[in-house]
Amino acid sequence: MSRSKPRIIAYILPGEWIVLAGASDSDNDYLSITLADPDDWWFHADGVPGSHVILRAKPDEEPSRETLLQAAGVAAYHSKARKAKTVHVHQSRAGNVRKPGGVNVGTVQVSRGKTLKVHPDISFATRIQVRKLGLLG
Repeated sequence: MSRSKPRIIAYILPGEWIVLAGASDSDNDYLSITLADPDDWWFHADGVPGSHVILRAKPDEEPSRETLLQAAGVAAYHSKARKAKTVHVHQSRAGNVRKPGGVNVGTVQVSRGKTLKVHPDISFATRIQVRKLGLLG
């Protein structure tokens, strides 16, 4: 049985930062384990089901705190906590995210990072077609 193409939701943040979100558990696995580069930033809402979100790293440029908070806001928005006033979101480098053997689809282990408190929001983001990024072949 062939796997269908991953469903990845893509946004552009101010400053031309690219954010990617998985649409399902299997899409989250693909995004976090296969598609993400170790230097990308990884986000996931704490304690609730939701999308894994990747903020793509740029060569020779670090994201501002505001950009990191916006990416965390996208993760909060794409979670079951979307209607909450504030959401705690885990942030780490994608290189700290692993898929242990024997765990459920969409489950990962994060070895280090921090938690950001954000509002679920995508109003600052522009949704784009992921195929325009050339990430899925």
